Order: sequence, then structure tokens, then C-alpha cells
Amino acid sequence: MVLNWIWIAFFAISFLMAVGKTLVDGDLSVWTDIMNSSFSQASFAFEISLGLTGVLTLWLGIMKIGERGGVIEFFGRLISPLFSRLFPGIPKGHPAMGAIFMNISANMLGLDNAATPMGLRAMQEMQSLNEKKDTATDAMIMFLVLNSSGLCLIPVSIMMYRAQGGAANPTDIFLPILIATAIATLVGLIALCLKQRIRMDRVIWSWLAGIGGVVGAVVWLFSRLPADKMELYSTCAANVILFSVIIAFIAAGIRKKVNVYDTFIEGAKEGFRTAVMIIPYLVAILVAIGMFRASGALDLFTSWVEAGVSALGFDTRWVGALPTMLMKPLSGSGSCAMMLDVMKENGADAFVSRVAAAVRGSTDTTFYILAVYFGSVGVMKTRYAAGYALLADITGAIAAVVVAYFFFG
Repeated sequence: MVLNWIWIAFFAISFLMAVGKTLVDGDLSVWTDIMNSSFSQASFAFEISLGLTGVLTLWLGIMKIGERGGVIEFFGRLISPLFSRLFPGIPKGHPAMGAIFMNISANMLGLDNAATPMGLRAMQEMQSLNEKKDTATDAMIMFLVLNSSGLCLIPVSIMMYRAQGGAANPTDIFLPILIATAIATLVGLIALCLKQRIRMDRVIWSWLAGIGGVVGAVVWLFSRLPADKMELYSTCAANVILFSVIIAFIAAGIRKKVNVYDTFIEGAKEGFRTAVMIIPYLVAILVAIGMFRASGALDLFTSWVEAGVSALGFDTRWVGALPTMLMKPLSGSGSCAMMLDVMKENGADAFVSRVAAAVRGSTDTTFYILAVYFGSVGVMKTRYAAGYALLADITGAIAAVVVAYFFFG
């Protein structure tokens, strides 16, 4: 329901902005800009789905081998003490547990192309337990919020963009991003536990402490690496782990005497069907976002915030990163474009550019995740998923700004 009203609001605000520009400024081109944006965004949504087709085909095929080889079940048992509490609606040993673990692990390593197919697999497994097929379950909402909060240990892509932008030390944003995304994940998780009446017992706190220890170890390890080697080593580590997963799945299939090739083809067919299914959902959300941006509503809001911050006597240097902050929940490519635009206009090492990079890496793309994951299983009633995912987004954005001031301000 929340997503329904947000979607309507995009169109309504865009229309009112266009009417205002026409009547007040005499700007007739805004209507052309809005409609051109709708066409280009619809085409872009299809291109994304087309691009995902190959990735989904590959990884859902690999996941099917892992499932038949018992690897997914193994991971499910491994994290059962934690996930049985966070996802009480999923039976112990169910394949959904292993798929959720694989998705979250891939996200933490910054492996977006691998994380999405694993996440879609997890949604399909949870949908098999769903009695109301058009309505999100508590487990689905917990999974979506954990994805939206986007805990990432190695933000390789952002460090790469900073290097391309000419930053003196492209990796200096690593620690601020890690801290901001950890805060966003913790707040989103605790808030949803309270909403779903999940008791935060000793097991949950122990796992959170363990994750905190992993984050601390990563911070310690990378702080000791030479700046020019951090990106190289982090990229290598992520890809070694990813390829090792593929080999492990195939080896497990061979051990179980599974015909791995036929099993891969079976899973790959599911990937193709899933890619086709999500096209309407992506078109719906990306067209609305594009029209909202083309109408000038985003720029107007940014100017209001800057004026308000200035009137209150606060530092306004971070406001230049606000478009990145606002676009982040709406579009991954859009927020990336906003971040790159800030870097281009101000220089990669400017304070506002570092803020934009920290914001870009603090959380994931909420509405894209909602559209793709819920759309892949035909869930229309998302209940409170959008609200709590946006809570994680807002927390991550605020934390990114605060941490950026601490490190660079």
C-alpha cells in the first residue's frame, strides 16, 4: 500500500510541477522533457531486465546445482540459530534459509551481480511458504529491509569511480562507508524486530557482535594496506570467493552424483522466466522516477533544503550531495550519475564529493529492490516493507554525512 501511494505521488508531483512551470515561467518544454524521460526510462527498464537475463540465467543455474548438491541446505543449517529467530515463519532446514544467507553474503562482498539472483531465489523459496500469494510475509519484509540497508564490507565500485575521477586516495572513503552502512543495517534490523515482535535474545546479540567483529577486522586489515593496493586486493578477494563458491557448488553436485549440466540448464530456465517477469515492475517504478526528476521537483526540493539549512545557521557544504541522497532509494544508476556529477563539478577530493560517495555506499537501492524482488514472485501488497526500508535509507544517509564530517570535515 505504501509503495502504491509513493508511485502515485511521483506522477502527481511531476504533473503539478509541469503545470506550475508552464503557468509561472512560461516553460512549455517541460512537458516534452517529462514525456521523453518516460520513454527513455521505459527503454532503460527493459535494458536492465535484458542485462539481468544472462546473470540470472547463470546464477540460478549455479544455485540449482548447489541446491541439488546439498550446499544450500548446509548453509541453512549453519545460520539456523540466527535466521530461525529473524525469520520465524521459515521452517528450519528450508532451502530459503541457505538462499538468504548466500544473498546477504554476496551483498557484504559487494557482488551485486551475484547477490540479485540469489535474492530472487530466496524470494521464490519464501513465496512457496506464503499462503496469501499477493501479500508480503514478515519473512519477506525482513529480507527486503536487510537488503535495502545494504551492509557492504568492500565498496569496490565506489572506490573505482573515485580513482577514475582523479582522487588522490580513492580508498579514503572506505571506512566512512563501512561505518554508515553498518549503522543503517543495525537500525533497520532492530526497528523491524520491534515491529514484528521478535525478541532480541542472546543469540541475536551474539551474532550481531560477531558481525561487528568481522567489520572491525576488515577495518583493521584494510587500514594496514597501502592505499594503492586496497582496491586491487579487495577486488581480487571478492572474485576469488565468488569463483570458489561456483567450484564448491559443482563439486557438491558431483559428490551427490548429480548431472550438473542438466541441473544447471533447469535452473537457468527459471532465471530466464524470472527476468521476463520483472519487466513490468521495473518499467513502473523507473518511469515514475524519471518523470519526477525531469519535472524539476528534485532540484526544487534540494534548493529548499539548502535555504533551510542556511537559515538555521548550519554548514551547507553537504547539501550538494542531497540529489545523490534522494536518488539513492529510487535508482542505483541515477544516484551513481548524481555522485559522478558532483565529483565532476567539484573535484573527486572535495568534501561534498566525499559526502556523496559515502551516501552512495551507505545503503542499497530500495525501490529497485522492492520492484524486482516482489515483482519476481507477483507480490502486490508489500505492507510496511517500504516504510522500514526507507528508515534504513534515511539512517544510512544521515550517518554518512555525520561520519564524513568526522573524517573529512
